[in-house]
Amino acid sequence: MDNIIRIGMDTSKHVFQLHGVNGAEEVVLRRQMRRTEMIKFFEKLPSTLIGIEACGSSHHWARLLQSFGHEVKLIAPQYVKAYVKRGKNDAADAEAICEAVSRPSMRFVPVKSCDQQAACMLMTVRERLVGVKTQLSNAIRSYAAEFGIVGAAGRQNTNGLIKRILEDETLPAMARELFSFQANEYAAVENRLNEVETKLMIWHRADDVSRRIASIPGVGPIGSTMLSMKAPPAESFKSGRQFAAWLGLTPRDHSTGGRARFGGITKAGDPAIRSTLIVGATAMLRHIRAGRSKPSPWIANMLQRKPPKLVAVALANKFARIAWRLMVSGGVYNRPLGSPAI
Repeated sequence: MDNIIRIGMDTSKHVFQLHGVNGAEEVVLRRQMRRTEMIKFFEKLPSTLIGIEACGSSHHWARLLQSFGHEVKLIAPQYVKAYVKRGKNDAADAEAICEAVSRPSMRFVPVKSCDQQAACMLMTVRERLVGVKTQLSNAIRSYAAEFGIVGAAGRQNTNGLIKRILEDETLPAMARELFSFQANEYAAVENRLNEVETKLMIWHRADDVSRRIASIPGVGPIGSTMLSMKAPPAESFKSGRQFAAWLGLTPRDHSTGGRARFGGITKAGDPAIRSTLIVGATAMLRHIRAGRSKPSPWIANMLQRKPPKLVAVALANKFARIAWRLMVSGGVYNRPLGSPAI
């Protein structure tokens, strides 16, 4: 096995498929291993290049194999798919990974540390709790409407609605009991969410990059924390436009024969970061349209010509470009006193 120069590894929960080639690009390894024997195999194998498809557990395996002295590169699944010749099985996937990792123009996913993964876990736990809170709020509203009790729109008004429901003695005993059960559940989720957001704010204040990105008007602590936690190093992008393209905020290109055809945004990259930036842009535009904030000439011109949702996406694209510049330069967003925000 001393002549292996590159290995593609297709991972799963218990079974791992390996595909290795030598210096002459001849296949010298095509083997399926269980977890324990795979670890023993790489412990004894001389240092080599290993390609792994990026997934939930790939960062753990990358760190482990790096500790054995190997060079590990993670590849996004969509970049591996083009190298699968025919059919779909573990052996074909491992061969495709082995081929893809050898391409000089291939883009790779940075390996996350344990601390980075813990920080990302904090963010995803928050997202899940927000989803549960929204689900409970909608359920309580719909049940209350069945008894003629209607509350003001917005999650911030849910607690007021719950108070009204619990004080209504005209409701049947069973309905009041079930409303009380859901109210307790809603309060418990709200408390857990507050705890997670407190931890998130502590992380945000301790992270220099997150604090600097948060200086951009319209990008709050949640958006800046996501960009700091999840985005690859800013130096891996040549420009702010390339960073915005990684987030999926640039138009889809389907040009041919010298004729340019552009569609909607690509929606590539991390959907959570993209949606958070768009929500922040939408909130900023709401203030501008209500007259509570002064728009820049660029935003004012866009609002005259384009629908508000399209302007929000364009503004989110601008947020991404400015964030990239701040991450690269190490500065903060400054604007003259009294001038428009963006």
